[in-house]
Amino acid sequence: MKEPIFTGAAVAIITPMNDDGSVNYEEFAKFVDWQIENGTDAIVICGTTGESSTLDVDEHLECIKWCIDYVNGRCKVIAGTGSNSTASAIEMSKEACEYGADALLLVTPYYNKTSQRGLVAHYTAIHDATDKPLILYNVPSRTGVNILPETAAEIAKLERVNGIKEASGNLEQIAKIHELCGESLNIWSGNDDQIVDVLDRGGYGVISVLSNVCPRETHDIVATYLNGDKEGARALMDKYMKLAKTLFCDVNPIPVKEAVNMIGFNAGHCRLPLIDMTDENKAKMRDTLKEYGLIK
Repeated sequence: MKEPIFTGAAVAIITPMNDDGSVNYEEFAKFVDWQIENGTDAIVICGTTGESSTLDVDEHLECIKWCIDYVNGRCKVIAGTGSNSTASAIEMSKEACEYGADALLLVTPYYNKTSQRGLVAHYTAIHDATDKPLILYNVPSRTGVNILPETAAEIAKLERVNGIKEASGNLEQIAKIHELCGESLNIWSGNDDQIVDVLDRGGYGVISVLSNVCPRETHDIVATYLNGDKEGARALMDKYMKLAKTLFCDVNPIPVKEAVNMIGFNAGHCRLPLIDMTDENKAKMRDTLKEYGLIK
């Protein structure tokens, strides 16, 4: 059995920005403290929601190091170090390991893509060059690459491949991964609207966008389920489904960053090519946050 890096809800954390587009570490610190105080089980730094695609390499590594140092062991920190270049992924992953990351989150290669055999080679190379647990990240809607269950099972043979963030949306595929891998590959939902569905298929929790605005509630959905109250977890999931879906009314992380601003943090804007939501979507977000009592 591979002990999961975390159980519960890990926040796929936003990266607060100043008006000039630089990283706002002062606000970042406030936001991290708030997350930990409200039950977040782990922090995923520099994932999709953290705008890793528009951070240059120095900024990317600086954010990872800052987060690990600032969290200082209060919860797990998982560093997003994936790339469409295996060499680049190895370089960033080795740095993150030196900084003290608890694990690495590695998205499949994108744009240039690769075959299923190429995925095995890609993850094997990163595994062999590093010394921390690895979490595969499968999000074919963004990358154009899908980790098939049989491929996941092959990669799971690697000692430090701890689990997979499954954001394919394909519950049949997720069930097949669990069938083939069992306890050799832990599964986390990559979609907030499928938390309970993935738990039903052997999952250990979620790497969550929703946690940016509802850390305690997202944690509670998973904790309630894992404590044996499956119906209670489903009721909580149903309660927060509308908010989870509203957070994807535009391209992630545009809506969630706007929501974080609305609830009182200075998250700033997304970097280009991501632009602000329309007034219509901003009104929709504001109304939804009011409905949940997150703003007045």
